Amino acid sequence: MKSGDIKPRVLTILGATGTIGVNTLDVVARHPDRFEVFALTGATQVERMLEQCRTHRPRFAVMSEPAAAAALRARVAAEGLAVEVLEGTAALTEVATAPEVDTLMAAIVGAAGLPATLAAAQAGKRILLANKETLVVSGQLFMDAIAASGAELLPIDSEHNAIFQALPRDFSGDFQQAGVKALWLTASGGPFRTLSAEAIAAATPAQAVAHPNWVMGKKISVDSASLMNKGLEVIEARWLFNARPEQIKVVVHPQSIVHSMVEYADGSVIAQMGTPDMRTPIAYALGFPERIEAGVSALELMGRQLTFEAPDTARFPCLQLAFDALAAGGNAAAVLNAANEVAVARFLDGAVPFPAIAASIAHTLDALAGGAADTLDDLLEADRQARSVADAYLGALRP
Repeated sequence: MKSGDIKPRVLTILGATGTIGVNTLDVVARHPDRFEVFALTGATQVERMLEQCRTHRPRFAVMSEPAAAAALRARVAAEGLAVEVLEGTAALTEVATAPEVDTLMAAIVGAAGLPATLAAAQAGKRILLANKETLVVSGQLFMDAIAASGAELLPIDSEHNAIFQALPRDFSGDFQQAGVKALWLTASGGPFRTLSAEAIAAATPAQAVAHPNWVMGKKISVDSASLMNKGLEVIEARWLFNARPEQIKVVVHPQSIVHSMVEYADGSVIAQMGTPDMRTPIAYALGFPERIEAGVSALELMGRQLTFEAPDTARFPCLQLAFDALAAGGNAAAVLNAANEVAVARFLDGAVPFPAIAASIAHTLDALAGGAADTLDDLLEADRQARSVADAYLGALRP
């Protein structure tokens, strides 16, 4: 088929003003014949959203914050752009499930993106999943919605995308049938990999967000520093690939060249490698099953050394807490995620020290894990309660 015969995929991008959204639009702009932007969403970054509206001319722009929506609406009108500005969480679901849309990039950080992403799954969309919390909070519910509607789920996290690439194309979730023994998630180790426990305890927010390899938002950068990011990815991998917890391994690989690996029963280990640039997994998912140009520089291996080491759960207890939540089942992962979001926000504000993140998560899990997780309302209530418990615990730590 010639490029001119390709029917463009119609996209809504949840979280367009964040790192994943910006990189997605960069790839989209390289293939104007393949993609049409239907809607872009953001929270408060009016100037960036306005620039994206000028460049990509979506039909809708959604700002979750009313004041930001009002400011954007005025600017769009002043420039005469044919973009309708909407606001609020209901509008996120509206543009995620619109009949015209066939592909959703789900890249809102935190639990805020969950209702719209779940609605898109129920509507049978192709979902490019960059939002960790969707599967962490509502794994069974979300995968059941995918199966019931016939929606298509493609992972964007570099690690899960790497595993997706290294698995057989017809992988159905049956490890034995596919000859798969284990999934290996690689972790960079973050900025604190070589620091002592004492140095980590004294770490500042500026140190925590200074990731050595990846350009990411502040929240995910702190998660990388605590290894909670890897813990959340373990929970995601369980649902994405129908893996048992013992089939998911974590290895620290500081160079971030091997993005993850699949170990097979015959002793083979297939790894996906590449330059640490999120445009690679984004382009793979956007173009799937074809591979399209992403604007990524070629991987240079000459003179490079690849090293691997076991994670240290004594210095980085968040990773073990995630495995514990996965083993507990029920609402535990939703509680873990909410408690972590609250603690990371407090740490970034300078209100609590870095070790308080893990301590508050452990406290909140002890208080709330074991509740129901049968409906979205159950999970959102677990999220609400966990935020309240974590907030109270952290508040007591303040001087």
